[in-house]
Amino acid sequence: MARLAGIDIPRDKRIEISLTYIFGIGRPTAQKILTECEVDWNKRTSALTDDELARIRAYIADLKVEGPLRTEVQMNIKRLMDIGCYRGLRHRKGLPCRGQNTKNNARTRKGKKKGVMFKKRGA
Repeated sequence: MARLAGIDIPRDKRIEISLTYIFGIGRPTAQKILTECEVDWNKRTSALTDDELARIRAYIADLKVEGPLRTEVQMNIKRLMDIGCYRGLRHRKGLPCRGQNTKNNARTRKGKKKGVMFKKRGA
């Protein structure tokens, strides 16, 4: 396995797809990296030469990926919560922040459905 930015990327996939396993690199960024480093997008990770890997490693070293990017995202969310804006309050309550409807859906953010208590009528 090739190791880039502290992540083991898959050997049997195309390098364009393999780079997306790194947090902060999607398909467009992966394509830009490979174009700048003059590497064929369709090449398998296992077929890369040491020189190509070194060029990709050097390019990724300049980007903010993995740990520093995760830290920045968490700090941005914490800032929103500290200033008490609407998005920050939604984060604090564990509800969706981007305007989704929560009456019927949003189970991913709201958590497991809580049971409803029924009382017997009469007597």
